[in-house]
Amino acid sequence: MVKGYIVWEPDPVVFTAGGLTVRWYGITFATGLVLAAWYVWRRFRRKGYPQGYFDALMVLSFVLIFLGARLCHCLFYEPGYYLSHPVEMVFPVKQGTDGSWEFTGFYGLASHGGAAGLVCAVLLLRLWKGAPVLAVMDDLAIATPLAGGFIRTGNLINSEIVGAATDVPWAFVFTAYDQVPRHPAQIYEATFYFLLFGVMATLCRRWGYERVRPGFYLGVTFIAIAVFRFTVEFFKEVQVDFEQGMSINVGQWLSVPFAVAGVVILVLSQRKGRGGFLKNSK
Repeated sequence: MVKGYIVWEPDPVVFTAGGLTVRWYGITFATGLVLAAWYVWRRFRRKGYPQGYFDALMVLSFVLIFLGARLCHCLFYEPGYYLSHPVEMVFPVKQGTDGSWEFTGFYGLASHGGAAGLVCAVLLLRLWKGAPVLAVMDDLAIATPLAGGFIRTGNLINSEIVGAATDVPWAFVFTAYDQVPRHPAQIYEATFYFLLFGVMATLCRRWGYERVRPGFYLGVTFIAIAVFRFTVEFFKEVQVDFEQGMSINVGQWLSVPFAVAGVVILVLSQRKGRGGFLKNSK
């Protein structure tokens, strides 16, 4: 503790062996994805879906979530650079001034784009396997905050996506970032995501589709996350320079269409019958 604040300086590396470095972020990221996938798998089994639904969804989701998250970051947060370096959008490399290429890994994934990629994955699953769109999206919507909570925990360990400067008693000093007391925004987000998962999973277990129709859990989750993300951005440091001075940043603007989509999905899915492309079952 320094001046009443929490000094945050954990080692992000778990261990290094034989040239392999294992980081806490990788562990939390993988844990979140595995647990979210396990929840979806259990939901599919309970509904009696064929195993092929789950297998195909995992393949589509892996590809499209990454592409969506990566392209969203590149095009909305750093368009000037990445439009001039398109190869670096999808490959973990960086071109030096001498024209040589260096492996760098990926830096920059936007959760809004990942959500859009997941929606595309379910739509393709419908075309490929005939899976019910809204019912599948409901399961994914409930599981996604679980993964998000673990990912934000990894961001906390990495001292990234830090909060805005503050003097609140629970402020963190992220020494790997600077020496300024800041909101632990990662904890705010992780806590919210874990709570949202708990609430939605409990409602789904108790209500199922006896009291609501498919699309309910998707709509509520979209609205809840969009409203929270819009709000929590006021407590976060800007991610790119051009956001300086903006009253509404990029993350907040990207949250608006998700909130609108959540309201539309919730109203239409609970009001109308079942049929058409979004036909549901179980």
